[in-house]
Amino acid sequence: MDQLPLEGMPRRLYSCTPSRLNTWLDCPRRHRFTYLDRPSPQKGPPWAHNSVGSSVHNALAAWWREPYGRRTPVTAATLVTKGWINEGFRDAEQSAAWRDRARDMTAGYVAGLDPADEPVGVERTVATRTSVIAVSGRIDRLDRRGDELVVVDYKTGRRPLTADDARSSLALAVYAIASSRVLRRPCHRVELHHLPTGTVAEWEHTDESLARHLSRAEEIAIEASEAEDRYRAWSGPARTGGAGRTPPEVPPEVDALFPPRTGPLCSWCDFRRHCPEGQAASGDRLPWDGLAD
Repeated sequence: MDQLPLEGMPRRLYSCTPSRLNTWLDCPRRHRFTYLDRPSPQKGPPWAHNSVGSSVHNALAAWWREPYGRRTPVTAATLVTKGWINEGFRDAEQSAAWRDRARDMTAGYVAGLDPADEPVGVERTVATRTSVIAVSGRIDRLDRRGDELVVVDYKTGRRPLTADDARSSLALAVYAIASSRVLRRPCHRVELHHLPTGTVAEWEHTDESLARHLSRAEEIAIEASEAEDRYRAWSGPARTGGAGRTPPEVPPEVDALFPPRTGPLCSWCDFRRHCPEGQAASGDRLPWDGLAD
């Protein structure tokens, strides 16, 4: 027999990542498709720019795991080649050209690093909690500079970044808070390292600005959690089939809890084919259209 929650009992913590919170903020319908619908709607084809980004991120993480003597630009380029993700490109020629560009940008980036300056963490998972959320995420790189920690996030997109991008990033702020709490060392500085241009967009948070980001994360979590709870209240009794069966159609009153937020980004949504509003809002994109000219 199911037990009803006792009145006055504290609400369970909302377990999430910054990506989950940002997905809700960007588009509640995509949030539902990603985290709630089971089976999840079929995604579109892979994006070539994501393949470039993942290949470079993986190579940089592997570079720091190499022995000190092998932390060279040549090693970085070799790691890109070995781990190259060949998905989403127009053809083999385009993939090879972008592999070479990724090799060059990665080698050029590590040429400016001190291989002896060991990071505190690479691809390190950190977590923290409040009375509302239990949030965790993985940091590309965590440095120690003087008595403070610095959150470093690699970027490979075509758009140059600014200090405002670093300042406004919910994910970077959450990583800074979690890093500070886990490692018991101050962390206020966050940096976006844009490999295509070799630039760094940085921001020095205050305790107050970090607290504002965390409060915003809680607000998003409460909103998302309430919609998810109502979704689960419907989906529990509605699903009677076995694994692999198509779930029943979401009723309008439940669908209304996850409205689409349409705009230019709809062209890049993995679930575009399942969203008429998104299709009407912006045109189709080819899998390699996100690559820089």
